[in-house]
Amino acid sequence: MNEINPVRRRALKALLAGSLLPALGPVGALAASDNGTGDAPRIGLALGSGGARGVAHVLVFELLEEMGLRPHRIAGTSIGAIMGSLYASGMSAKEVRGVMEALILDDEDNNWFEDLFNGSWTRWIEFIEPFGGKGGLLRSKAFVEHLAKATGVNSFEELKIPLKVVATDYWDRSQAVFEEGPLWPAIQASMAMPGLFHPVAHNGRVLVDGGLTNPVPYDLLLDDCDLVIAVNVLGTRQPDEDGKMDTPSYFDNSFNTFQIMQFSILQEKMRHQPPDFLVTPKIHDVRVMEFNRYQDILEQSRPAIESLREDLKARLAEG
Repeated sequence: MNEINPVRRRALKALLAGSLLPALGPVGALAASDNGTGDAPRIGLALGSGGARGVAHVLVFELLEEMGLRPHRIAGTSIGAIMGSLYASGMSAKEVRGVMEALILDDEDNNWFEDLFNGSWTRWIEFIEPFGGKGGLLRSKAFVEHLAKATGVNSFEELKIPLKVVATDYWDRSQAVFEEGPLWPAIQASMAMPGLFHPVAHNGRVLVDGGLTNPVPYDLLLDDCDLVIAVNVLGTRQPDEDGKMDTPSYFDNSFNTFQIMQFSILQEKMRHQPPDFLVTPKIHDVRVMEFNRYQDILEQSRPAIESLREDLKARLAEG
């Protein structure tokens, strides 16, 4: 973690004051944290890409609410943009969890994402792009329409918390950041993993997954926030327990290669300017589409969330 300057130290002290007043709720706690300065701490929350592992972002929302805190701004990429849009819409952490569970689990506790790859795809036909049409196996329009219905918002301007969504311009090979106008085309673009979802045409650009250029977009928050928390859910993959190094399947090869690239991008960013806090849950051997391991992902992530709680307090105790 990088050294903290005096301005951010004051903000952190205000942050701790707010965390000790959960009974007041998010608004009351932040108001009480002013310490007479008139400046509540501005918390930036960056939510990274990582497929199914991104459901762990809900634990960060829950922690903030337990501490009586509310982000000043959110930035998200891919699954981070999805989760960020739900929370920025004004949903509570509990409501976000409910939306994700409704999408992930059916009445028989089965995973509809998993069904797409196990042959039980006929009941999810609206999500499938036959024969990989338009550059992807799945179409995401029905998915984002479900999110729009769940949140009741359609534009960035309707969000309760300002949100930045990261996608990648396919032809310019550059980052594309959206923070105004229609919300769901930006989300759809941010999650357009090459080979899985087809590219999205929006604002005169062809867009794909934001993880190609900025997998954990904390840098978008540094200039406008007193404290930036970045959440990296890329996780790790290892050989089988018996040490076998089998050749990966088509999907494993595609997804893991994509994540190797994202890991390298994040490491390079960290060398130049790290966030105040980097939260990296130790999520082992969870594939990109293994949403059926929802509870396992949350359990593996809890220690990192508790470490974040303790790290915040420890930084305040520094002389």
